[in-house]
Amino acid sequence: MKYKITHRLIGYFSAVLLMFSLIVGILFGIQFTWHTARIHEGELKDQAVSMARTISLYQQKQAQGGGRGYSAYLRLIKDTAIGEVWLVDKDAQTIELDTGHYSLSYSHLPKGTKDLIGQVFQGQVSSNKAFSHILDQSSITVGAPVRDRDGNITAALLLHSPVNGILDAQRQGIAILVVCILAALILSFALSALLARHFITPLKEIGQAVKQVIQGNYSARVQVDQDDEIGALASNINNLFAQLAVTETERKKLDKIQKDFMSNVSHELRTPITVIKGSLEVLEQGLVTDPAQMQDYFRQMLLDTAHLERLVNDLLELSRLQNSNFQIDKTTLNLTDILTDSVRSMQMVADRKRIAIQFDNEAGLVLFRGDYGRLRQMFMIILDNAVKFSPPETAVTVTMAFLDGQCLVTVTDRGSGILPEDIPYIFDRFYKDHSKQNRTGSGLGLPIAKQIADRHSIAITCSSNCRDTTSFSFRLTPAASGSAP
Repeated sequence: MKYKITHRLIGYFSAVLLMFSLIVGILFGIQFTWHTARIHEGELKDQAVSMARTISLYQQKQAQGGGRGYSAYLRLIKDTAIGEVWLVDKDAQTIELDTGHYSLSYSHLPKGTKDLIGQVFQGQVSSNKAFSHILDQSSITVGAPVRDRDGNITAALLLHSPVNGILDAQRQGIAILVVCILAALILSFALSALLARHFITPLKEIGQAVKQVIQGNYSARVQVDQDDEIGALASNINNLFAQLAVTETERKKLDKIQKDFMSNVSHELRTPITVIKGSLEVLEQGLVTDPAQMQDYFRQMLLDTAHLERLVNDLLELSRLQNSNFQIDKTTLNLTDILTDSVRSMQMVADRKRIAIQFDNEAGLVLFRGDYGRLRQMFMIILDNAVKFSPPETAVTVTMAFLDGQCLVTVTDRGSGILPEDIPYIFDRFYKDHSKQNRTGSGLGLPIAKQIADRHSIAITCSSNCRDTTSFSFRLTPAASGSAP
């Protein structure tokens, strides 16, 4: 089971090769036998025709009184032939070349032989295997006509050749094929093992990396560098691991935010509720009877109730803005009007601390598509924080200008600043400075402003020298009909 794929690859590869070898072997055997027999038969026919022509010429010379002894000449042909040679006349009187004359009647010949002799006396060069049982061995017989000087057929020359040589050649060919098949099978085992290793090794590495990720090690990576499908799979898996690592980091961050959220909500709700409950218990038990003190208790409970109301409203507002299904109404409006309105409203609060809000508009008329009320709320949150953290007798500066085709709005205060390590978290829920200036804050203002900015595709950033200056910047793209200097 440990190397199941390896065994399968070796088995499949070997089975396919064996099946292919068997098919090729069978076809090779058939083709080799047929081709060898055909070549051998062709050689026999050529020799039979040549011998018949030679005998015809010798008989013609002997008829003219020349030439050596006939029997000696026939024995010479026998010695040079590749098989046994017979001369047969129409009455099947056969002359065996190395033993002399003897008679052989047609009744002793098989049917195929009669047909062969008949075809020869009709002038054809033919062949068959009918003589095999007479010669006591498997053989092929070729017949060729012997003619006289007038062209008449006087005899049939039969050339018998054993097929043992063909069978031996066939057996040798099959033996060579079997050896080749066995060698190919051995080679197939080796190649399939190497091929399996080539595939299994990266798969094992992928499996080990996946196991590490399952165990929580999201930094694991597949160390496979191949320019093929497995390499592409490894690359995709590494990308998946990277995404899982990011997701896990975000999940942990979200878990922390949720825990902090519940903790902060509990704290923010518990404190005013505890104060209100304690005040009510004091009043209910009659421990305070002085009207002035009772008025102080009522005033404090009213302030705590207002804080609870503000907190609940901010939570609902943030929840609505974070809901993707919550729609905001966007129209084409003048961004300058929104900032002017926001500055005018916040100046009334700033006057109590003798803080001046300066609005420098270098952009002029800037048209933008958005929700007037939400954008005003966003700028009011930033202005409220700027006034809250600015010391008396200082100024809050609001500038609006064009930069690289975009409108840049900046709100700068001269308060105590923000530490660099705190800046990445100022837009998180319930993050707030616990200083005296921020004791009434809910910690949800900046997250609400960030959600409004995101809904309007506005980039909001913060910078601070952590001593006396903090700036919030809004970078936005004006509507098409907006103006630029």
